[in-house]
Amino acid sequence: MKKYGIFGGTFDPPHIAHLIHAELVRNKMRLDKIIFVPSGNPPLKRKSSVLESNHRYNMAKLCFSSNKNFVVDDIELKNTYQKTYTIDTLKKLNTKYKNQNVIFYFIIGTDNFIELPKWKDTYEIFSMCKVIVINRPPYKFEDGPDEFKRKVIRVKVPNLDISSTVIRKMVKKGQSIKYLVTERVEKYIIQNNLYKIY
Repeated sequence: MKKYGIFGGTFDPPHIAHLIHAELVRNKMRLDKIIFVPSGNPPLKRKSSVLESNHRYNMAKLCFSSNKNFVVDDIELKNTYQKTYTIDTLKKLNTKYKNQNVIFYFIIGTDNFIELPKWKDTYEIFSMCKVIVINRPPYKFEDGPDEFKRKVIRVKVPNLDISSTVIRKMVKKGQSIKYLVTERVEKYIIQNNLYKIY
């Protein structure tokens, strides 16, 4: 059986913590590849607060393509007018890879783990894949739903104080984001004047 990790997120923008954490999980869990899925229209976020999907997809490709074990899938970006739910994405991925004898490992942070009861068809998610939870301060695993704590696999990763939110604020203030994102992503942000960079 092949073991594929699924790493979803807005990637607004993708940064080095995404790269480091994904590679660590891939190694520790001996995954064959990591599939990065930029979110389409996340139900728990305001659509107006998320950058256009084409820019997020382009940045994800620029960021993750340097690793031969990483791929970016635009499966959630086909229709951003409707809310995109994890369960629907998993069904589509299962259909897409049905002939490849794959086990999926869905990777989430402790912030998402805490929110799991709010997700659509949460129990069905566990029937379609294994769920990996990585630490993401200041959120604590202990604050997550008791009903799912024994169903997940916990993988410890470095507590890197890097977030897309902070990076966007830094760009807006005209501060350098060098080494927080890859050089190619930094150039893309500057060239496309994203996040109100001047």
